Amino acid sequence: MLKKEFEACIKACTECLTACSECFSCCLQSESPKKHSECIQLCRDCLEVCTLCIKLLSSNSRFYKEICELCAKICRACAAECSKHTDMTACQNCADACTRCAEQCEKLSKTAVAV
Repeated sequence: MLKKEFEACIKACTECLTACSECFSCCLQSESPKKHSECIQLCRDCLEVCTLCIKLLSSNSRFYKEICELCAKICRACAAECSKHTDMTACQNCADACTRCAEQCEKLSKTAVAV
């Protein structure tokens, strides 16, 4: 059975995945993808770590704190980069979703949950 404490974090990671995917695609299709290279890379990293976080939380992994700490760190970096691109809605949406995900992951990484 999935731990109740994990549900909000899984939801935030799922929303972050969606936003990062949209941002990634938007930046690749922009007039100047090189201008967004850091954003593209961080979105990719964020996609990977959120996917891993969802998988480990869904399986009640005992390593949830460590993966949540890493996920929060990457999400914070992605949010900081995406927020620089004020001319792109997808980047702003991604920054918001990454921030919410980081907050949930940080909260969970400080919570003791019996696994």
